[in-house]
Amino acid sequence: MNQSKKEKNELWEWGKALFIAFVAVGIIRFLLFAPIVVDGESMMPTLENGDRMIVNKIGYTIGEPGRYDVVVFHATEDKDYIKRVIGVPGDHVAYEDDQLFINGKAQDEPYLASLKEQQNLSNGTLTEDFTLEKLTELEVIPEGYVFVLGDNRRNSTDSRILGLIPIENIIGSTNYVFWPFSDMGFVE
Repeated sequence: MNQSKKEKNELWEWGKALFIAFVAVGIIRFLLFAPIVVDGESMMPTLENGDRMIVNKIGYTIGEPGRYDVVVFHATEDKDYIKRVIGVPGDHVAYEDDQLFINGKAQDEPYLASLKEQQNLSNGTLTEDFTLEKLTELEVIPEGYVFVLGDNRRNSTDSRILGLIPIENIIGSTNYVFWPFSDMGFVE
């Protein structure tokens, strides 16, 4: 009789431990971090189609997206996009002769270096000229919004098409590829 009671108690303890583990994994998965799969070529060469990444969901609950952060956001009800934040509230964004200007100052974009080298061989520009005014009729990005671009500027549905992205639509930032193993690591 004592043996049976001991087995039930042990089974109960295992059940509680498994329940707590599942709850902890659920909290981490749904509230803190989540996996995402890169779908498409709009972030090449930084991210490849099929790369699996970790999304940090808590970073923007206490802070705002920063310039050049790679973020995941709700583009439509059933589609999330991964893009790079180029402009933050208060910024004026423009592109001229394949050069990014933020608030009138030229900006380096080292994550585009390999694409620009390829572009020099085939002529043309990587990013067509635009100004924030031409795209949005605004002089600066208002509070609560960001301007995003894909790194593969010729093949990206981003703020040039979608308009400014509400910060509330941003799920989180992502900068770590965990699959495939050959690409594992942090991205800039």
